[in-house]
Amino acid sequence: MKKITLLSVCLLAFSMSSCKSDGMLPRDSRVSKLSQFDAQADKIIDQMTLEEKVAMLHGKHMFTSEGVPRLGIADMIYADGPFAIREEMEPHSWNSLHLTTDSSTFFPTGSALAATWSPELAYQYGKGMAVEARLRGKDMILGPAINIQRIPTGGRTYEYFSEDPFLSARLSVGYTLGVQDNGVAVCLKHYALNNQENNRGTVNVIASPRAMREIYLPPFEAAVVEGDAYGVMAAYNKVNGYWCSENDFLQNQVLRRDWGFKGMIISDWGGTHSTVAAVTNGLNVEMPGQQYLGQALLDSVKAGAVSEEIINQRVKEILRVRFAIEPIPAEKANVELTAKPEQAQIAYDVAAKSIVLLKNETGLLPIDFNKVKKIAVIGDNANRKMASGGVGAGAKAHREITPMEGLQSVIGDRAEIVFAQGYTIPVRNRWSRQPAQQDNSAQLREEAVKVAKDADLVLFIGGNNREIETEGSDRANIMLQGGQDELVKALAEANPNLVTVLVAAAPVDLNVVEAYSPTIVVSWFNGSQGGNALADVLTGKISPSGKLPFTYPVKLEDSPAYATGSYPQTDAPIAEDIFVALVGEKSQDELKNGSSNRTTALYAEDLLVGYRWFDTKNVRPMYPFGHGLSYTTFEYSDLKATKDKYSEKEDIEVTFVLKNSGKVDADEVVQLYVHRLDATVEWPFKELKAFDRVTVKAGESVEVKLSIPVEQLKYWSEEEYDWQLEHGNIELLLGSSSADIRLSTKVAI
Repeated sequence: MKKITLLSVCLLAFSMSSCKSDGMLPRDSRVSKLSQFDAQADKIIDQMTLEEKVAMLHGKHMFTSEGVPRLGIADMIYADGPFAIREEMEPHSWNSLHLTTDSSTFFPTGSALAATWSPELAYQYGKGMAVEARLRGKDMILGPAINIQRIPTGGRTYEYFSEDPFLSARLSVGYTLGVQDNGVAVCLKHYALNNQENNRGTVNVIASPRAMREIYLPPFEAAVVEGDAYGVMAAYNKVNGYWCSENDFLQNQVLRRDWGFKGMIISDWGGTHSTVAAVTNGLNVEMPGQQYLGQALLDSVKAGAVSEEIINQRVKEILRVRFAIEPIPAEKANVELTAKPEQAQIAYDVAAKSIVLLKNETGLLPIDFNKVKKIAVIGDNANRKMASGGVGAGAKAHREITPMEGLQSVIGDRAEIVFAQGYTIPVRNRWSRQPAQQDNSAQLREEAVKVAKDADLVLFIGGNNREIETEGSDRANIMLQGGQDELVKALAEANPNLVTVLVAAAPVDLNVVEAYSPTIVVSWFNGSQGGNALADVLTGKISPSGKLPFTYPVKLEDSPAYATGSYPQTDAPIAEDIFVALVGEKSQDELKNGSSNRTTALYAEDLLVGYRWFDTKNVRPMYPFGHGLSYTTFEYSDLKATKDKYSEKEDIEVTFVLKNSGKVDADEVVQLYVHRLDATVEWPFKELKAFDRVTVKAGESVEVKLSIPVEQLKYWSEEEYDWQLEHGNIELLLGSSSADIRLSTKVAI
C-alpha cells in the first residue's frame, strides 16, 4: 500500500478543506422525503424571532432541544440508544426518575447484530427500537452506532457493527429504515472516524481521502443515501485538523452536498467547540447545553459574524425533521410498560442467529443428553447481566435472561446442572475510590475444578463484561481477565469435555482457550433473551449460524493499527474522557481545560483495515472475518456468472448451488469477495461485495443468486475528487468466510 506520512496527509487535508463539490450529484440522486416540508418550514421561519431561532439550536434539557412553543412546534426529544431506550431521567441531570413504566427491551448490542449478517433482522431491530421509543414519547433515537471497528481493543466495539464497511453499510440501512418506517428518526453516530475511546475528545484523526470514502464513510453514506436518515451526531474527535462538530468538509461538503442529506446534525454531548465555525459549518444543535450556540450565537448574529440566513438554514433543517416525525403528547408518553413481548421476540431472533460456533472438534455440541447427565457450569458470566455497566448508554432492562437461567429453563430435568463461579473480574468504578478487592482466584479455581471433575460436560462461560468493554476508554489489551486462562487450563486437565462460551462483544486473546478447549462459542452481549438463545443453540434446538463481523488476531500486535504503530498514540497521555467528565458534572471551563492534551492518530494502514490487512500482508488470524460453523455441513457447487464482461451500469450476477449435506435444517451465510487480477490501482487482496443468509433444509439444495453492482467496484480518486472505475479482470471468490473460499470465477470489467 501507498505509504502515508503525516506531512502528506496534512497537506492533502488542507486541500480538502478548501475544495468544493458544487455540481456533484450523489451516487444515488433520490430526493430525501424531508424536502417535502421545505415550504412548511419556510412559513414557520418567517414568523419566528431571532431569539426563537437560536433557542432551537442548543439543548433545553439533558435529552431535549427547543421547539417553537408560540407557534405550536414541539420540542425535539432524544432517546439514548442504540440498543435500548434509556430510562427516564431528571431534566438537567443524569439521575433516574425511578418510573415503573420505563423498563425497556435490551436488544443485543451492535457486534451481535452484525454477527447475524442479516439486514432483515437489522430492520426488525430498528422497528422494535422505534416502537418502544414511541411509547416513551421520543422523536429521535441516538443510533445506530456505525463507526468501523478499527482496533480490537476499542471500548465501543460492542456498539459498532463491523470492521468491514460493506457489512456495516447493509446493516446501517436496515436499522435506519426499520426505525424511520415506524415513526422515529435515527441519529447516525458518531460522524466520523470515532474509532477509539482513549482521548476521543482530543484526538486528531489523520486519514487519507480514499480510506475515508472507501472504509470509514460508507456506512454513513448508505444510511443517508439509501435509508434517508434524518439525523447525524457529530463525533468528539477531529478529522484532518478540524473538530467534527465544525468540520466543513464532513458536514457541508460530504454529508449535505455529496450525499444530499437534508436532516439535522447534533453534537455529541459536550462535543461543541465554537460558535461561528460550528453553526456555519453545519451543526444544528449543541447538546446538552448552550455555551456556544446560545447567547454567544445570538450575540454573533447581532454583531454580523453570523448571517441570519445561516441561522434560518439550520432551523429549516431541524423543522424538516420535526414535521416528518409526529410528536407524542406528554400525557400519552410513559403510560404503559415500554418492553413488549413482540420486542422480546425480536431480541431473541437476533440473539439466536448471532451466536458463532468457532470450533467443535470433538462434537461436544449440541449436547447429547443420552450421554450427558451432569453438567458443570463454570464462570462469573453465567449469572452476570450485561444491560448496564461501565460508562455510557445502558438499559433498564425489563428482563434479562442470563446463560444460567436459559440453561436451567431449556434443559429442565434432562440433566443435572451444578454451578461454580470459577473467577471474578474486579469492577472499575469511575466515580469513587474503592477498596482493593481480595484475590480469591485460587479458591474459586479449586472449587470449579472439583465440580468439573464430577461432570459429564463442562460449560465454561467466560469472556468480558460491560465494565471491561465500555465507552470512554479502550482496553489496554485483549487478554481474558480474572485468571480465566489459568482456569481453562485447570478445567481441561480435570475434564477434557470442555465447552468454552465467550460472552464478549469484541475480540479476546484465544491462545490458551484454543489450545485447551475443543469447542468454543461466541455469545456476545446478547440482550434480554440472550440466555434462552444460547441454551437453544447449545442443546441443538437450533443450529448456530452467526458469523464473525471482525477478525480474531493470534496476538494483538498482528492487528493493523498496532502493527503499524499508529495505535496507541504516544505523543500525549490519556486524558480524562470528555463524557465521563460531563457525567461527573465538571464545569464547561474544567472540560475545556481538561482537553489541553493533544494527540494525533495517523491511520497508517490506510485501506488495510481488519481482514484486508491480514489477507494482504499474509498474516494468519486466530479466526478470520466471516467465520462461523454449524451443526451441519454445506456444499457449494456450480458457480456461474451471467456474463464474461460487464459495463459500468450493469450488475454482476452470479448463481451457485448450496446443499445442506447434513441432518439438521440450518442457515448458512454465503459471502462473495472480489480480488483484482491485473490492477494498476492499489487494492486490498480481497473485499466483501455481496452476502446472503440462506436457510436450507437437511439434505436439500437451493440455487442462490448474488449481485454486485459494478458501480460498487469503483475506487475514490483523490485527484479527481470522484469515484472512478478501474477496468480489467477480477476474480469472484465465494465462500463461507474470508479464509474459507469454496469456489471462484473470473469476469472482466
